[in-house]
Amino acid sequence: MELFVHYLTLGYLLKGIVLTLQVTVLGLIGGLLVGLVLAAMQLSRQRWVSALARAYTVIFRGTPLILQMVFVYDALPHFGIRLSAMASAGIALAANEAPFIAEILRSGVLGVDRGQVAAGQALGMPSFVLMRRVIAPQAIRTMVPAFGNEAVSALKNSSLASFISVQELTLRSTQLASSTFDFFSVFFASGLLYLVLTGTVAALQLLAERALDLDRQRSPGAGLRSLLTRRPSAQSPPGAAASTVAHPEVAGIETAAPETRGARMARSADLANGPIAVEIQDLSKRYGPRQVFSGLSLRVRTGEIIALLGPSGSGKSTLLRCINRLESWDSGAVLIGGHRVGYSAGGIVLSPSAVARQRIEVGVGMVFQQFNLFAHLTAIENIAGPLRWVHAWSPEAAAQRAQELLDRVGLGDRADTLPRHLSGGQQQRVAIARDCSEAQAAPARRTDLRARPGNGQRGSGGDPQAGDGGQAHDDHFHPSTAVRRRSGGSGRLSHGWPCGRGRSGP
Repeated sequence: MELFVHYLTLGYLLKGIVLTLQVTVLGLIGGLLVGLVLAAMQLSRQRWVSALARAYTVIFRGTPLILQMVFVYDALPHFGIRLSAMASAGIALAANEAPFIAEILRSGVLGVDRGQVAAGQALGMPSFVLMRRVIAPQAIRTMVPAFGNEAVSALKNSSLASFISVQELTLRSTQLASSTFDFFSVFFASGLLYLVLTGTVAALQLLAERALDLDRQRSPGAGLRSLLTRRPSAQSPPGAAASTVAHPEVAGIETAAPETRGARMARSADLANGPIAVEIQDLSKRYGPRQVFSGLSLRVRTGEIIALLGPSGSGKSTLLRCINRLESWDSGAVLIGGHRVGYSAGGIVLSPSAVARQRIEVGVGMVFQQFNLFAHLTAIENIAGPLRWVHAWSPEAAAQRAQELLDRVGLGDRADTLPRHLSGGQQQRVAIARDCSEAQAAPARRTDLRARPGNGQRGSGGDPQAGDGGQAHDDHFHPSTAVRRRSGGSGRLSHGWPCGRGRSGP
């Protein structure tokens, strides 16, 4: 027992721990850097790029680490590249860890809900901003356990560096046991030292998971809301406080006044001669053998609101996604404010980043059926974040605007709440508020936040002064919402009629 304690504190073995950690850190840092490149290559749309990354993965994941270390240490000198034993071990371990880390990164990115990506694209986020602000924060949280496992694996694999004469803990333990013939005490002490190292890695993993846990108890006043002094919204209508108690689901929302039939008819006549805001020309879209719609044409004039009606699977959501260029199409064109969506003035197909800039310029936005609020952000950050990242608002101005909009939809007291802690109706109101914030930020759009019953999907904008479209599965759509209705079926717009009339109308 005395010898065991002696070996635990022996400087000769403790120095081996330092060398073990050096090899491990070199391997993990190098593996992370190379793994980032490999993951990006595997996610590339260019097949030859992803093929190169997969070839690297097959080679280094399919051969033993010890052979890779011997190759770097003994074979590279034949090509004039001479490295120290420590450098050779670090490079070989990094090259071996890279494909495993790349798969962790790739799976994390692919694991982020596609709706989150679509929401970021609809808000006009370029690819880099989308990755940094939406995808990476959510993916990293799922990667932490896998990274912890990989760090432990790299720590244990560092013992193979002893084969190329790196004096790490395993080699020193072997040498000490050979000289003292006390194999049990030496290797028992060495094993305990390895347990201390791996236990430290596990503790760091738990700390990282706790630090990234969004559901842990939040401190009062956390988040952007602390930038503001809570006050009743100046835009709240009289009696909003009483409404909050009686009807919390609609508190603070400006409700559109009922419109008489005569007023509707007069407004429809005025709008019929207005400029065209959205124009769809002979649009066709196919998913494999299934034709979603064919030769579809539609004009939405400035100030007009369109409701698309039809059964599930008739292409309503697909059409709205095409208008926003979240979906490509086979033929035809979509014009918003005279700009051809997804194409340059010369007819060249735009890159995803260029399409994101175009969405900002033309002022097209979207409230999704599933709302697609950013799961890692609070309600106020879901609104304020895009204003900062896309439109370069200051944090204070973005936070103030976000709080005002939340007050108007009756969610001012839920500003620091995550989307998964909100009800479906509350999530819908946050999504509408986010779309309205984009409407104010974009020059081509203006904000009009009103109560619009129904659970359809809206596209284009949040303002009757601009073209607006929405979809629902049946006729039970609020009469104040639609100026015109279009009925979809069999991939075509079969007919349309003014708001306030059902299908039995003329």
